[in-house]
Amino acid sequence: MMMASELHGIPMLLGSKKPSFHHDRILSSPFSGSRVNLLHSKNAASGFALGKCLSITQRNTTKRFLATSTLADIANDFMALQSSRLAGPEANPKTVASIILGGGAGTRLFPLTQKRAKPAVPIGGCYRLVDIPMSNCINSGINKIYVLTQFNSQSLNRHIARTYNLGGGINFGGGFVEVLAATQTPGESGKKWFQGTADAVRQFLWLFEDAEPKNIENILILCGDQLYRMDYMELVQKHINSCADISVSCLPVDGSRASEFGLVKVDERGQIRQFLEKPKGELLRSMHVDTSIFGLSAQEARKFPYIASMGIYVFKIDVLLKLLRNCYPNANDFGSEVIPMAAKDFNVQACLFNGYWEDIGTIKSFFDANLALMDQPPKFQLYDQSKPIFTCPRFLPPTKMEKCQVINSLISDGCFLRECIVEHSIVGIRSRLDSGVQLKDTMMMGADYYQTEAEIAALLASGNVPIGIGKDSKIKNCIIDKNARIGNNVIIANKEAPNLNQTKGLMVTQVYV
Repeated sequence: MMMASELHGIPMLLGSKKPSFHHDRILSSPFSGSRVNLLHSKNAASGFALGKCLSITQRNTTKRFLATSTLADIANDFMALQSSRLAGPEANPKTVASIILGGGAGTRLFPLTQKRAKPAVPIGGCYRLVDIPMSNCINSGINKIYVLTQFNSQSLNRHIARTYNLGGGINFGGGFVEVLAATQTPGESGKKWFQGTADAVRQFLWLFEDAEPKNIENILILCGDQLYRMDYMELVQKHINSCADISVSCLPVDGSRASEFGLVKVDERGQIRQFLEKPKGELLRSMHVDTSIFGLSAQEARKFPYIASMGIYVFKIDVLLKLLRNCYPNANDFGSEVIPMAAKDFNVQACLFNGYWEDIGTIKSFFDANLALMDQPPKFQLYDQSKPIFTCPRFLPPTKMEKCQVINSLISDGCFLRECIVEHSIVGIRSRLDSGVQLKDTMMMGADYYQTEAEIAALLASGNVPIGIGKDSKIKNCIIDKNARIGNNVIIANKEAPNLNQTKGLMVTQVYV
């Protein structure tokens, strides 16, 4: 049994010296120690990363480099064979501002997005999706953060205000977190809402026109609905070393998912020469590449023959202003318009990422990513003290369990479990499971508030259902949203994993209980 505890009120003075971190796991190769500087060659893609970003300045030569797999041996041989290459100046997080995109209507995640923005969807029992890019920024030393919101933004705005503030939340020590809500301004164009990712940033470009006094040199564009862990400053360092105008974080993908992403082709220097957004059919097949040039084994290259954009970009600030204001004033989206057009005239570099990454864009991907947190070992590790995932400090009491059987599950804070069986499931904060309940392969998001014993008794006496799961109910392969009410002797047992099939009504579908 694993207990998922929150990180309550951890103060981080982001203006202070950046802490040292361990490197993420890279495919089957764990790397730790000094940063790697893979040097340029005509025979390999210069500046690419194995798990992070290649062509990173080696900062600590005294640390030991551990190579524990074939991929690590490839990296060592590659480094030994290449000639030296001049690295750029060391990246400074004080010169980077990040923009986290709140996303669109989130129709593929409906009904989880019925009353909340995609980044506000709960994950892992006690977190919100927006906590992932926010925590990555904090752990990378980046403390100038904007969050662009438009659809169903109330819960997202509330979570950010409660968690990442200058008072009782995380101490930003000179940095800031600002929510930039879609708004109307004078003029015909000012009457429109955000038309896409690029248009959302364009409508707030005036914030960066005076960026020189703020010492901002690069803008980091992030999505608010992805699950991964990354040191963004390694991406920025690669961006600086390669003299890129734009850098795009990419990862290898297989053919079954390739059409869901923007795909890229690069030359021997790592510069993007072709970018197609979600190609299908013949266009998809045309984007097939030999990914072994990026350090993948022959077997891995056959399994992952495409290079996909992660929707994570670094722009020189003057280039961003020029592109959105002058070059492509009518382009609304980064992935389908700005990046493909800019690749023809600007230095757009790809940076390969081989760590765990999941786009939480559909009900299935959301469900799978949550249950994968209980894998042994998990692909995404919540229990990393050096790079924690932050969330709202709720100060909840410990979970209370009476004669329960809990197997391979995550139980969040403040729950009441009584004589129940929980197997391979996530139980969110303030959840109540009554006696006889059986929960299996289920994501239960929990509740926003408690009901007292007296309130629960009064509801039951009047024939109503309190928040939580009632006696002798059996739930399997489900997603249970916040504040759901499930009565006694209810059976919801999907034969397949959740696949949205909404029925007309208030609470019950295949996955929304």
